[in-house]
Amino acid sequence: MNDILSAVLLVSGLGVALGLALAIASRIFAVPVDEKAESIADILPGANCGFCGFSGCSDYAAALSSGKTDKTNLCNPGGNDVAAAIADILGVQSENIIPTTAFVHCNGNRTNAKTKMLYSGVKSCQMANQLFGGNKECEYGCLGLGDCVAACQYDAIRIVDGIARIDPLLCRSCKACIATCPKGLISLVPLGVRKAVVLCMNHEKGGIAKKQCNAACIGCMRCEKVCEAGAVKVNGYVAYVDTDKCTGCGKCHEVCPVGCIEIVTPGVMAVK
Repeated sequence: MNDILSAVLLVSGLGVALGLALAIASRIFAVPVDEKAESIADILPGANCGFCGFSGCSDYAAALSSGKTDKTNLCNPGGNDVAAAIADILGVQSENIIPTTAFVHCNGNRTNAKTKMLYSGVKSCQMANQLFGGNKECEYGCLGLGDCVAACQYDAIRIVDGIARIDPLLCRSCKACIATCPKGLISLVPLGVRKAVVLCMNHEKGGIAKKQCNAACIGCMRCEKVCEAGAVKVNGYVAYVDTDKCTGCGKCHEVCPVGCIEIVTPGVMAVK
């Protein structure tokens, strides 16, 4: 009996000693809690998209709290409400976010784009792209297998007639679709502002591009020559529009012989 009691007392004593040691260690090695950073992190949407330029929402919150950055308007998914809430916590003037939406620069749908082979592998643009650039003659066009759809947390993307299309009223500009597109076809454009956009990224010479897709840019440079704002440039046989310079006049659209330049006002109904 004495042996059993001794064993119980020994184990109990060890438990108490270890408990005290852990309590002391937790105090010595405790990491200070940044309550301000935690408050900001709670406000952020938790998308961890990296749009702000930091590794995630918690990293952005820590940077704001520590003074590493004073930009309260870097969270596009959160919008102006989040920017205002952050400014309130920091006690600074709120900065407005310039609204944008993701846009797919391709019109190579099932009618326009030529098919070079049947693809029956994994339903993934990333995987299909590794097989001779995909199943379309145009190796620059949208493959329409939905990697961007899967990446979007806001249900803003659909595959329509074989290519991705983005609803600007649902898009939060988190850039997840931009990061996942193996063709680099998606960019951010101003929301609710009339701008020219090019629905092609084919870098082949005009004759070859036209054989691959009926909607392909042929690099004729008519759009560049007619643009008085200097917003349109042809580089690598395909036109690009600098939305910062574009005035939305529509002249480039009017002269485009293949109709690959459109004048759009994304999400105009969302603008108050």
